[in-house]
Amino acid sequence: MSTTADEDEPVTSATAATAAAVDAVARMVGEISGLPESRGPLRRLCGDLARRVKLLAPLFDELRDGGAASLGERETLAMEALREALVSAKEFLRSIHDGSKLYQALRGDNFADKFLEVNEQIEKALNDLSYENFDIPEEVLEQVELVHAQFRRAKWKMDSPDTVFPKDLDRMLRGEPCDPATLRRISEKLQLRNMNDMTRESVALHEMVISSDGAPDDYLEKMSSLLKKLRDCVLNENPITDTTQNKISSIKHRSPVIPDDFRCPISLELMKDPVIVSTGQTYERSCIQKWLDSGHKTCPKTQQNLSHTALTPNFVLKSLIAQWCEANGIELPKNKVSRDKRSMKNSDCDRAGINMLMLKLKNGNQDEQRASAGELRLLAKRNVNNRVCIAEAGAIPLLVDLLSSADPRTQEHAVTALLNLSIHENNKASIVDTNAIPKIVEVLKSGSMEARENAAATLFSLSVVDENKVTIGAAEAIPPLIDLLCQGSPRGKKDAATAIFNLCIYHGNKVRAAKAGIVVHLMKLLVDRSGGMIDEALAILAILASNQEGKAAIAQSESIPQLVEVMRTGSPRNKENAAAILWYLCTADEKQLKAAKDSGAEEALKELAETGTDRAKRKANSLLEFMNQIEVA
Repeated sequence: MSTTADEDEPVTSATAATAAAVDAVARMVGEISGLPESRGPLRRLCGDLARRVKLLAPLFDELRDGGAASLGERETLAMEALREALVSAKEFLRSIHDGSKLYQALRGDNFADKFLEVNEQIEKALNDLSYENFDIPEEVLEQVELVHAQFRRAKWKMDSPDTVFPKDLDRMLRGEPCDPATLRRISEKLQLRNMNDMTRESVALHEMVISSDGAPDDYLEKMSSLLKKLRDCVLNENPITDTTQNKISSIKHRSPVIPDDFRCPISLELMKDPVIVSTGQTYERSCIQKWLDSGHKTCPKTQQNLSHTALTPNFVLKSLIAQWCEANGIELPKNKVSRDKRSMKNSDCDRAGINMLMLKLKNGNQDEQRASAGELRLLAKRNVNNRVCIAEAGAIPLLVDLLSSADPRTQEHAVTALLNLSIHENNKASIVDTNAIPKIVEVLKSGSMEARENAAATLFSLSVVDENKVTIGAAEAIPPLIDLLCQGSPRGKKDAATAIFNLCIYHGNKVRAAKAGIVVHLMKLLVDRSGGMIDEALAILAILASNQEGKAAIAQSESIPQLVEVMRTGSPRNKENAAAILWYLCTADEKQLKAAKDSGAEEALKELAETGTDRAKRKANSLLEFMNQIEVA
């Protein structure tokens, strides 16, 4: 009797664990099914993911009703993996629902990668579940098989991207004037159609500022500017009626409640000139400056010691406050403090604070080094005085050492701080003299995407000095730059292309780039009309074509038809580069000349000789003359 009891006990325990696992997954399926519908550019991807998860509900209903008894230990483990995958999916969907639609549009590639990752997690868990062996009705099994197939496809393939929308956004990011039709398209795509939508977007942007610890990326300032343009467009599309005007008058009369995040923690009044201190907290400039002038070295709100006393303008929050004031009929008081006096007062760097950061870089633990490198990154970005002071304090060798850090975030801070320091001409030599280039190249090869992007930008900054072009090329930087050009984010591809172009001004690097196989990749970028890299590809091809190895590689790629097409339909600058490449190819090789004629190059060249840029006209006329000479001969 006792033996039987001992043998039965583990089975009972296992059954209970299995039932608990099934119940947990079923609850998670229900929670995802009950999430509010997402809006904005990712709504279809969110809807598809939520719909697939919801279709799994009948499976877990059957297992709850007794089918769980057929599950073994392997299936229980797979059930736990599925629960973890669904938790990840739920948090991701919730973050998209609550997050900024503009940010989701601008970082679309990152979000698409995350969708693929979530779908892959769920698909893998379903694969390990062996549901075909469960004791469940046939129609439920067929539905699960169908959903599993959908997850299997979704982990490899996303919907075809919208090619017009990214171009519209890109034009706005560059500050180009946008017509009302473009603004309406963007507003519809983002589903920011009325003032309530705009308010939610403003709150989401503000949450991003807060969560960034006072160090938001460059996109946030641009996003705030874009939001204002979209808001103006919505107001123009929905003009204020008498009823709305009465509501606004009522709001003015009621003196609306100021959001807590817009109040200075010291004065509790609406901030006019918000600035960020080293702890990431934001204050009204005049209030925090008085606090610091009184000898305080701590953050008033958190009581943490300030690592430095530099004040960084919070432009994003300032813009959000201005939008809130405008929406509520409040005139934002002008700052009475003279900006010139304030600039003079803060022009000197905080040497004591920087020296403290140096000590932490030298002797601190990993967390302290990461935080200090991050502080230096922000300070070096702020102004030229800080760049000089930081370099004079001896930060460059310490930051170069941190390029080899095993902590990805520390490495990102270090390479970005060096990038910001390199903007000052005198610092370029100091960075190169510390043997930084090989370590920057290592970051370019194996760092995080942000670290690789900023490593490429640093190499570009250093390559402005001609002798550094030789050093960077000899350090084998070009192959990993080509990898980033092919596999990076949109920003990473641009950084890589800029660095490669500048490096290839030196003859030896043209040979290195050609031998590394760059031409094949440039041709792919050239034919990808939606990739946004045609300008860069043509510019690099044009500089490579002046070199024998580069010219040979371009000829082997059978590039003539694409070049002729660019001369017909491209931008003025691209037509110019295409004509230059064609000139190099055709004047050196009769086979290339024949291919150009067969592709209709003469007609395109004649038009370019009339309407192109001065350089394009010269190249077109020269090539036409060469063609005529060959025919006469």
